[in-house]
Amino acid sequence: MKNSKKSVFLEIISKKSSKILYQDNYVTAFRDINPKAPVHILIVSNELIPTLNNIKSRHKNLFSSFFLAAKKIAKKEKISDSGYRIVINCNKDAGQEIYHLHMHLLGGKKLKKI
Repeated sequence: MKNSKKSVFLEIISKKSSKILYQDNYVTAFRDINPKAPVHILIVSNELIPTLNNIKSRHKNLFSSFFLAAKKIAKKEKISDSGYRIVINCNKDAGQEIYHLHMHLLGGKKLKKI
């Protein structure tokens, strides 16, 4: 983690607790405390990046890790065949509540079309 600013996600990442479902050099995944689907997992960047608008070209490996983690977790959670949704909210009007880049992995039921 390259940024020393405080984030609730950084606290979870640094504790390396049993709540962590997946972790690599770039991302960490754990269950959302307010799930919107039977499977609702947050995949967060290990580096504090406030929003999608703050990414740089040096973050290319980060995005590979986001999507590879989502694929692995979906398979482990047994939703890869039935289907899942990936969402990244950017800023207030999109519903971003925690300003630390993260992806929502949702599944486990038929999701409404958007």
